[in-house]
Parts: sequence; structure tokens; C-alpha cells
Amino acid sequence: FPFPYAPYAIQERFMAALYGALQKGQVGIFESPTGTGKSLSLICGALSWLRDFEEKKKLEEARLLALEHDGQEEKKLLDSDESLRKGTLDEHRCPERKGSAGEPDWVTAFVQKKEERDKVDRLKEEQIRRKKREDHLEKIRHNVQLKYAAKRKRAEEEETKRLLQLSKEMLSEGGGAEVLEQLDHNEEELILDEYESDEEKKAVLGLEEDDDDMEEEHVTKIYYCSRTHSQLSQFVHEVQKSPFGKDTRLVSLGSRQNLCVNEDVRRLGALQLINDRCMEMQKHKQEKKSDGEEMEGKKRRVSRTVCPFYSYDQMQFLRDEVLVEVKDIEQLVALGKETKACPYYGSRYAIPAAQLVVLPYQMLLHEATRSAAGISLKDQVVIIDEAHNLIDTITCIYSAEVSGAQLCCAHSQLLQYMERYRKRLKAKNLMYIKQILYLLQQFVSVLGGNVNQNPNSQAISQTGTVLKSINDFLFQSQIDNINLFKVVQRYCEKSLISRKLFGFVERYGAPTVVKTNKEKEKLAGLQNFLLSLQQGSDKEGDLPAEAESDQLRSASPLMQIEGFLSALTNANQDGRVILNRQGTVGQSSLKFLLLNPAVHFAKVVKECRAVIIAGGTMQPVSDFREQLLCCAGVDPARIVEFSCGHVIPPENILPLILCSGPSNQQLEFTYQTRDLPQMMDETGRILCNVCNVVPGGIVCFFPSYEYERQVCARWEQTGLLARLAAKKKLFQEPKKANQVDQVLVEYAKCIKRCSQGGGQMTGALLFSVVGGKMSEGINFSDDLGRCVIMVGMPYPNIKAPELQEKMAWLDKTMPRAAGQAPSRVLIENLCMKAVNQSIGRAIRHQRDFASILLLDHRYARPAILSKLPQWIKERTQVKAAFGSAFAELRK
Repeated sequence: FPFPYAPYAIQERFMAALYGALQKGQVGIFESPTGTGKSLSLICGALSWLRDFEEKKKLEEARLLALEHDGQEEKKLLDSDESLRKGTLDEHRCPERKGSAGEPDWVTAFVQKKEERDKVDRLKEEQIRRKKREDHLEKIRHNVQLKYAAKRKRAEEEETKRLLQLSKEMLSEGGGAEVLEQLDHNEEELILDEYESDEEKKAVLGLEEDDDDMEEEHVTKIYYCSRTHSQLSQFVHEVQKSPFGKDTRLVSLGSRQNLCVNEDVRRLGALQLINDRCMEMQKHKQEKKSDGEEMEGKKRRVSRTVCPFYSYDQMQFLRDEVLVEVKDIEQLVALGKETKACPYYGSRYAIPAAQLVVLPYQMLLHEATRSAAGISLKDQVVIIDEAHNLIDTITCIYSAEVSGAQLCCAHSQLLQYMERYRKRLKAKNLMYIKQILYLLQQFVSVLGGNVNQNPNSQAISQTGTVLKSINDFLFQSQIDNINLFKVVQRYCEKSLISRKLFGFVERYGAPTVVKTNKEKEKLAGLQNFLLSLQQGSDKEGDLPAEAESDQLRSASPLMQIEGFLSALTNANQDGRVILNRQGTVGQSSLKFLLLNPAVHFAKVVKECRAVIIAGGTMQPVSDFREQLLCCAGVDPARIVEFSCGHVIPPENILPLILCSGPSNQQLEFTYQTRDLPQMMDETGRILCNVCNVVPGGIVCFFPSYEYERQVCARWEQTGLLARLAAKKKLFQEPKKANQVDQVLVEYAKCIKRCSQGGGQMTGALLFSVVGGKMSEGINFSDDLGRCVIMVGMPYPNIKAPELQEKMAWLDKTMPRAAGQAPSRVLIENLCMKAVNQSIGRAIRHQRDFASILLLDHRYARPAILSKLPQWIKERTQVKAAFGSAFAELRK
């Protein structure tokens, strides 16, 4: 395998296993700890396979075409024709020979020959297309003059636009309009028509007439997806540094939020608003403004503008630039600004010819988004990185929740829309709008409210959470007679009603529509709701993301509700509807919970040639195998697992399971015992001892924010917190995401200061929470994390209704594993996945070192111990007494 440096032995094993899985068309679960060069192993292993695959395909093409060229196929065909004639003459003399399918041999032979001839014809076409594409990209790669010509053309167009604008201003200022009126017919003929030469345009951009060939052909490619924008950018940089960086056709895909270069649209902020404005501007490109629209207000004219970056020719040019040289999202955006082309659509044009497509998980895993982006998975390779929470991701993508406030708001808006345009709407439109209004009315009714009253002032008599099957919910809501497929997937999608409604509300605002007392009554709920939302966001001004989300939901509630309606079209056994009745109708909600994520993942696995699920910490893998792959219908023989150790020496890591503390108190943090004062005090004593001997940073994980608060309050009361603060500066994980970076910077500064100062303070102690902001994706390398402490076992709350339903569904649908109920396995797996993610924060590279302390004797159980990552498990020591553990730690 080509590699930028001498690879580790585990990287070579990883690449060989990956190559084998792709070659055999398998579904692989690959685990390679952080710091072992997983990204480079994925790149070099997968692209080596793709290079060899393309080479073999070319050789096979050449062989078949050579056979055809030599006339061997024609000779064989003549022979078969001869035998056909012979067979006809002998028909009366001997019985017909039959092939395996019961057809005469000569028919089978003829069909085979025809198939071979068709295959050769297809290969010829593919070869011609590939040659054109390669020549076209090569020309762009080396023809600097072509790039300058395109740049010059853009400059000319901008200058032309500027001059046109000046001319319009002159006309409007200097009485030009009156002069225009006085021109007679003969003078009108002297004015030049607008002119643009297609030949010149094509010559400048290097476009061929048959350029469409490049757009239609989907070459064999690898789709690489990861969780975050920064992870994808990091991966692209690794590709650029790899031996494949110069020759790989790579395209990065992203949301409009990341790729839009139109500042007027970007300023909208919220993703849904950006999406809608973009779609609206595209539509306007196809429309001609009417005279009436010219007279509308300034705000309306702005929203009717056409996006200057949505130019087909410029996007084609951007596509070619993307395919010629590997670019990450930032470089793609910079190129879009420079070329005045839309990177969001330009990158999509590059998908068919690309060899490596880099995209966020949601874009690949959500079927509608995948289809809209023009992604075809047929016979392609998919690599899903950072896949430890893949099951949760699919569940979240296909689950949906709407509040009572949103339902009332959407009903009010839609009712106003219908009243205003009733005379202009066709009968079918009115019918579907009335159906949607009825659905909204019934949903609010199920929550215990009235759609025509203010949702925030309607109290709920029976509060609590109820779970129902999809069918039961439809019957209770009395909407089982409505075809949701027709309403949602046909009418809502094709009519774009939610976008029209959003535009209607944006244009008129609620108050301007109200003209009668009756309409005012209808609107009261909406106005009060919007007012209460505004007051709520004022109170929590330090939560911009949440406030923005609320603002969007109030402005565009029907979009959210469409997602819920669509979720109700899932099979009855695959999901549940949760009725959450709280205080008022506005606070209550309806949520669709997907129980079986495999139904949606099955489509990906079925279409693809091979699928690789990779991550730094994939243990325990039974979830992926049982809940995702086997439920998706994957043959167990097709599933392959690969797990490698770490590159660090054995002496660089010390994982210890502590069964008791310094005063011999057994460590067992169950819900019944963890609140005991002696348990909290023992934990404090352990931390005091650890702080005395461990330099630099210590990260201590608690099972929940509430338990962390409880323990710290106890330590403050007993004076333990002051003893800890004398040795380490104390930091606490913030609950707000926008404060995490600030805390981490201060934490790192303190550790650096202490390492240089040589005073009594030896570093910092960070209190964090499992599953919180710092348990995933944060790098506690070197002195930032010399010791990671896990207090107790972070089991999920088994009394949570959603989890109870998932457990019941698993027990009903899955077989028992090793004598354990599937629900029990789920609980243990959820706990250990959270533990593995948290303790994996410490070791980040080959020369790093750290100790890991698991405070609970239950970690020593074989069933639990087996779920630790292999490289930690094989070095873990179980310590019954604190003394021997402390001696190891001190060493």
C-alpha cells in the first residue's frame, strides 16, 4: 500500500483487512483506536483497492474489445449459425438437445452471443466517455490560459452588469424615461438587441456539446461520511497529504449553511430559512416578473431576487476545478466566491465523475436527502467513520417531535392562508388544506386541547407520558381514514405548501392579515404564542442557538409537522408515538420514536457493493451486528470484524478497576447506594490520594449532572473540596455548549502554568459528565489527561418510557444472547459505550501515557470487562484493595 511514511504493523493489517472486505463485497466493522492513524489507513487501503479495481476493469475491457476487434466473435457467431442450420435439417432425424433452462442449445448459444455483443457495445461507449472526461480534466489541469480566459470573462460580465446599473440610474435620474417615450418606430429599430454568443461561451469554458456525458455517468466510487464538518475537513487534509492526493477526484458535500456564498442568504442564519430562500430564488430564475410584482414593497422585491451564483456555466467550471484538484469545504467556498459559482450545486455536479465523495452522515443516511443530492449507491462503496453512535444517529434522523404550540400556530397560519386565497385556490388544493387543518385539529385534541384557543393558557387536566403504536394513535386521533402517503409525500412535497405558508407569514406578518373580529379570534392564539416565545428568548439571551431554533419553529411550524406526518407512514411495528402531556397544551408534545433503525439502513446495505462501519471505539459490537445488520437482512457470513491494538507500549497505560476505597468501603454506585454519604466521602478520599501523585490534568467523569452537583455539595460541606483545590485547580464542565471552549482553554493554561511554576499546585482537576460536552470528540492528550477517573457505571434510566419501549421491542423481536435477555444486553451496551467513549479521551498518540481508574467493583464482571476496547481490556488490572492499586498508580 502506498503510504506517506513507514506504516505501523497495525496499519498494514488494517489496510489488508479493509482491502479484502471491499474486494469480497463484505460489510465490515472496523475498530482502530485514536492515535493509530485510522484516517490514513482508511484512505490508503480503500483508494488502493479502487485503483486496482479500475485497472482490472480497464484490462477486462481491453481483452473483450480485442476479442471483438480480431473478429473472433463474428467467427463464433457464424459457427453458431451453421450449427443452427444443421440443427434444423436434423430436427426430424434426432430429438432436440436441451440446455439447463429447458431451451434448445442453439437458443441458449444465441442469447449468450447477443449478451456478449451488447456488453462489448456498452464497454465501447464507456471507454469513449471515460476518454473524453480524462482529456477534458487534463486540459483544464494543464491549460492555464483556459483558467485566465474564464476569469477574464467573469470580469467582463461584472463590468457589463456595473455599466447596465449605471445606465438604469442615468435613465431614472435624467429624464431618460421621457426620452424613451418619444422615440419613434424607426429609431427603435436602431437599438441593438441583447447579444451573447454560445460558441464564445463554450470556447472560454472549455465545454463540449456532449458535456452531458460527464454528468450522467456514475463511476465506481467511495462515499466517506463522518459526523462533523471539522472531521470531514480533517479527512480531506489527510487525503491531500497522502500519495493519492494528486490523482484522486474528490468532492466535498455539505449543507447550504456551510457552502452558500450568497451573503444575503447566509445572513438568515437558520438552516431551514437558508434552504427555503435558496429554493425560492431558484424558482424565481425560471419565472418572469409580472408588472404587479414590480410595484410591490422593497422587502418583497429583495425576496424575489435571483441568486447571482446560480449560473449553470459557472457551476460547470467549478465542477471541473473540483475534480482536477482535491479541495476541502473552505477551499470550495473560496473557489465559489472567486468564480461567482454556487459551491452547493457545483459540488453536486461533480458527484458522478468523482472517485471519492466526502459528506456528513445525515446526507447519506437520510433517503430523501440522498436522493435530492443526486447520490446513487448502486454498486458503490460506503465508509461510515466515527460510527460508534450510528444506531442513535439513524434513530434521531427518522424520529420527529412537534409541540402543541407548533400545532396551534400552524393551524392558525394555514387557516388565514386559506381564508385569504380561498377564491383563487383550486378545489383539490382546498380539499388537501382542509385535510391538513383537520389533522392539526385532531393532534391538538389528542393532547387534550382546542386548536382555536391560546395553547399557552390551556391547562392539561391529565398530565403524563403515554406510548402508543402508530395504528392506535391514528385510531385515537380519528385520522385513520386519511391517506398520509398522499397528503405528505405527494401533496406537501409537490405543492411546497409549507414554503408558501412561510412566505405568506413572512410577507404579511400575522397582524396585517386580520381584518374581522372572527379572524382576530382565530389569530389570538398565534399572536400570544409568538409573544410568549419572544419573551422566553429575551430571558435566555445567552442561548442563541436554542433561541434561533425556537424562532424558526414558530415561523415555520408546518415544516416540522410534515416530518412528523412522514414518520407516521412507517410500518406499525417499527415505531411508537409518544404523547407527552405537560402543564399546558403549548408545553405538551407528540413524538415519533423509531424503534427499528435497520429498516432505513437496509436500503444502504442492499444497494452498496460494500459497507465499512469504522471508529476508534466500536465495542461492544453486538449492537451493530444484531440490531443494525442482521435486522437489515445482512447475511451473517457477509459481516467481517476487525479490531487492532494501540501503538503505545504496554507500560504507557494503566487501567485499574478499584473494588474498594482507602477505608475499605466497597465501591458500588447503584441508584440505591450512590447517594449514601459514606460512598461520596470515599470517592473524595480516592481523588485526594490520586491528586497527590498524578501530575498535570485529571478528568473525573460522573454518571449525571445531578449526581455531580450532589457530590460536590457534599464535599464542600465536609471540606474535601478545599483539600482537592489545594493540590489542583478545579474546573467544571459547563452545561452550555458555547462555553466549553473557554473552559478547556483555561484548563490547559492552568496545567501549563503549574508545570512551569513548581509550586504547591500541580495541575488541574476537571469534573465532567458521561455523555456530556466533554465525553466525546475532546482531546485530553499529554498533560491534559494523565488520569481519567470514571465514578460508577453510567447505566441509563430504565424507567424512561422511550427506553422501556425499546427494551420491550428488543425482547419481542431479538433472540436471547448467551442466556441474557436482549433488553439486558442493550442496557449494558449503552453503559459501556458511554464508558469507552469517555476513557478513550486520554491516549491520543504513540508517546502519550495515562492511567484509567474505574471506580466500581461491577466493572470486574466478565460480561462487563469483555465490553472494554481490546487494547484497554488486555492491560486492565482488578484491584480488590486500594493500597495495591495506589502503589501501582504511584509507580
